[in-house]
Amino acid sequence: MKVYVVGAGAAGMMAAIRAAEMGHNVTVLERNEKSGKKIYITGKGRCNLTNACDSDQLLANIVSNPKFMMSAFSAFNNHDLMKMFEDEGLEIKVERGNRVFPVSDHSSDVIRTLDKMMRDRGVKLEYNTLVTGVETESYSCEEDKKVQARLVAIKVLDSSKKEKRLEADVVIFACGGKSYQVTGSDGLGLQIAEKLGLKVTATRPALVPISFKEDYIRELEGLSLKNVGVSVKDGKKELYSGFGELVYTADGMSGPLILSCSSKIGKKLEEKELILHLDMKPSLSYDQLDQRILRDFKDEMNKDFRNSIDSLLPRKMIPIVIKLSGIAPDKKVNLITHEERLRLVSLIKDMQYTCVKLHDFREAIITQGGISVKEIDPKTMRAKKIKGLYFAGEMLDIDAFTGGFNLQVAWSTGYAAGSYLE
Repeated sequence: MKVYVVGAGAAGMMAAIRAAEMGHNVTVLERNEKSGKKIYITGKGRCNLTNACDSDQLLANIVSNPKFMMSAFSAFNNHDLMKMFEDEGLEIKVERGNRVFPVSDHSSDVIRTLDKMMRDRGVKLEYNTLVTGVETESYSCEEDKKVQARLVAIKVLDSSKKEKRLEADVVIFACGGKSYQVTGSDGLGLQIAEKLGLKVTATRPALVPISFKEDYIRELEGLSLKNVGVSVKDGKKELYSGFGELVYTADGMSGPLILSCSSKIGKKLEEKELILHLDMKPSLSYDQLDQRILRDFKDEMNKDFRNSIDSLLPRKMIPIVIKLSGIAPDKKVNLITHEERLRLVSLIKDMQYTCVKLHDFREAIITQGGISVKEIDPKTMRAKKIKGLYFAGEMLDIDAFTGGFNLQVAWSTGYAAGSYLE
């Protein structure tokens, strides 16, 4: 079969490799001048290509529609991917949090390996080629009554900006969502899907910094907090709870803990402001922290309050905590009341911030939302209504936490799309 793959990212290259292995005539159409532009910048240029966790954890780290991924992960999972790369000569390593990277720490080595795999399997690549539309025709299928149309051809703009019509048996769309738009993921593929009658769920930035209302945030810009706890609730319902690292920005927070939080609260945050609760000492109970502060105060009883908590908090945080505690900065420690001390404990254990919005797609690692999984066969990645049309990767309404999980979604859905062409 004549197969066109739209997009030379993780999902597209995997789909092309697999389709070629299955004996098809495969051409990849990429709007950029080279493959893997988004792969190149992932993991800060190191490419966190997957996560070496077990299968249960793999699914647990999918935020949207994890059940949809069960079949794709069963056919090609994270350990299959690692073996594939190792068999192709790419040395990999596992770091903290089971994150998997190339030993070289260069994402270009991952792209080079995939490019070689495509060439070795006879995949043709056409760069600087933009797919602008899809032609279908009505189709009646006795075996599958859900099928309403079949793919006929795609329209493209080539490097000379001339429009061409390419007849195809199969097209696999893997041209991304809306994040990192400089790499070509500008949502055009989702627009094409909508024009074909496929439902596209609301899209929003995910794995992205969060902005807060509190003015003093800017005074903390650049401060990194490790081993802290964060939670966000909507009334009694807990939207997110996590432990890890965050960093203050000019108007809010970023870092792994906050990026994960953004993926869980984004939809609700579009409706209303939410309160984020920061626990700066999650390993201590309220009583244990109170006893710790009491011991420090005994050792520092003749000092001013502002000079007594250096061992408890980062220096940049101290003026903010003093101000919020309501305790006079020049008050002698031995004069601080029990009530004031408990107020300090509560502040350290539950500093509250008002979430107002997520940062936009320019800073988002992934897109949340996309082609509804109800439109897609979870085993084959084919559009249920249209014979010959497949989707993979970030275009689908599937997203995950940081740690290599989103790339694994791309690899697994790409593999599935290339495996079951008909």
